[in-house]
Amino acid sequence: MVINYDDNKISYSGRIDFDGDGAHLYYPATSAAVSFKGSFLSVSIENKTYWGTLSLGYVIDGRQGRVPLQRFNDEKTAEYRLTESLDPNQTHTLILYKMHAANHYFSVKSFETDGEFVAPPEKPDLKLEFYGDSVSAGEVSEAVDFVGRCDPSSHDSIYDNAWFSYTWQTARLLNAQIHDIAQGGIAVFDGTGYFNMPDTVGMESVYDKVRYFGGSTTPWNFSRYIPDAVIFALGQNDNHNCIEGEPDMDIYDPVYRKKWKDGYKGIVKNVAKHYPADTKYIFLTTLLRHDPEWDRAIDEAVNELKSENISAYHFLFKRNGDATDGHPRIPEHREMAEELSEFIKGIIS
Repeated sequence: MVINYDDNKISYSGRIDFDGDGAHLYYPATSAAVSFKGSFLSVSIENKTYWGTLSLGYVIDGRQGRVPLQRFNDEKTAEYRLTESLDPNQTHTLILYKMHAANHYFSVKSFETDGEFVAPPEKPDLKLEFYGDSVSAGEVSEAVDFVGRCDPSSHDSIYDNAWFSYTWQTARLLNAQIHDIAQGGIAVFDGTGYFNMPDTVGMESVYDKVRYFGGSTTPWNFSRYIPDAVIFALGQNDNHNCIEGEPDMDIYDPVYRKKWKDGYKGIVKNVAKHYPADTKYIFLTTLLRHDPEWDRAIDEAVNELKSENISAYHFLFKRNGDATDGHPRIPEHREMAEELSEFIKGIIS
């Protein structure tokens, strides 16, 4: 049995673009879930790789796996066998998901099994939305031998896995849906941070997009997903100035501090225009080492947003900004997810 990408037996999650040619996945943690009876499951996709050693991520009946993406299949429809030798009399559930951020994007064309597809699992009621950088995307999270240490050299994306990000772990702990608007190296402003060097792109040009890289961009229709809580996790990359010969950004400088806070708040207020007045907005940075002055600036921005009747909160992890010089690994993401999920429980009735 074959079902096409637009069949109602496929349950999609995340910002996904549908254009009559497929379901296009750009952000990490975007996914497609199916339930079926059969001995195998295959997916037909069209992939476009930009860099890295990449895989398709999947979870079958709670067990995680991956299938390497083959570069020779780039921009051609190719079939990938995700799982086989299953009990054909049992109902299985598989989640196909995007492990990486802008390293690539892919388009779902169809799923196939030798049995039948049944109704997909229902989505949880609680909805979360995240805006963040490489930590929120789960980059280098699988390098568990480097807990508390700098990243391994020349890892070429092989340790990236959005499934283990604190964002998705938080959503699973809370039994929540997730949209993860996360990209490695991103800062608030264009021209700062590290994403899309040398002409860097900031969250100010990404937050309202579905397709945000690899050619023309496409806008996101915010009415398609109304979250209960929105988490913003920026500030790690914002000191980097991409103008050659110019000094980096100085958060201690009152002029730049105000500019940065106003830019950050501008994104938040534009997002808030689309959501109910009681939506919660949580600001944080992560365990990755950084100057705590960025957190103090965030605290100021949160108080300023509160004065404008936005339900804003500043959350600090117990080891905030002082746990590791490299990306957090799986156990560190778990640590963050446990702390953040408890905080969210406390503010959402």
